[in-house]
Amino acid sequence: MSSGPAVHANSTRGEANDETSKYTLSHNDDRDRWELRQDKTRNFVRAFDTKAEATAGGVLSRALGKVGGSVKIEKISGGYQEERTFPRSADPRKSKG
Repeated sequence: MSSGPAVHANSTRGEANDETSKYTLSHNDDRDRWELRQDKTRNFVRAFDTKAEATAGGVLSRALGKVGGSVKIEKISGGYQEERTFPRSADPRKSKG
């Protein structure tokens, strides 16, 4: 691992997302990193060295850009830990979480 936090991005960052865009943050065991991918297309958005780095204040929001979307955060052991909506004002009022 590198000495500082690595942030990897591709050209899709900053592209327009519609308000229903859904993403998943999951661990890639082969590359030993956490990856944010768009659910429908599986397009890579951004990678992080640690889950803590990815979920730190504002990081996911900035990765999704101005329009935002919904991010499911997986546990390293499988299953989902939580789901976050960006911006928060787009979060459905009657959500279970």
